[in-house]
Amino acid sequence: MGKLTVHALRAVLVALLAGSVFVQAVMVPLLAADLEGLNTEFTYLRIPLIVIALLGVVSVQVVLVCVWRLVTMVRRGTVFSHAAFRYVDIVIGAIVAAALLVFALGFVLAPGDPVAPGIVLLIGGFGLAVLGVALVVLVLRMLLAQAVARDAEAAQMQAELDEVI
Repeated sequence: MGKLTVHALRAVLVALLAGSVFVQAVMVPLLAADLEGLNTEFTYLRIPLIVIALLGVVSVQVVLVCVWRLVTMVRRGTVFSHAAFRYVDIVIGAIVAAALLVFALGFVLAPGDPVAPGIVLLIGGFGLAVLGVALVVLVLRMLLAQAVARDAEAAQMQAELDEVI
């Protein structure tokens, strides 16, 4: 990966991380203040919505930090090692947690009439899409495992060839 690509990706990651901190520090408290004005029959939604929003932002931040670490490993040429699996596994876990949070949002909004049933269905579909992203990352993890195995095999063959020569 070229230096320009690494720097561009890091700039995007910094911008996204700064945006997520802004959402945590400013937008979620504003959401909490807006939710205080709910009808009394929907006040039970306030705490779950705030918790889901905060945990959703945290899951995004975890993914961003792990991608940063993986980009660092790519730059150093050490991504084809077992250390990379830890970060990929954390990314998969964070994406699955985000999908569960989306499903929880749909579950919280489903009873009563806070939103239309079609919106709950769309939220469920979005949760399924997020779960699909986790499965794609899992497939990429399997490809990484194959690459690590091939790299180890190539290193062993090179060592044997060096002995012969």
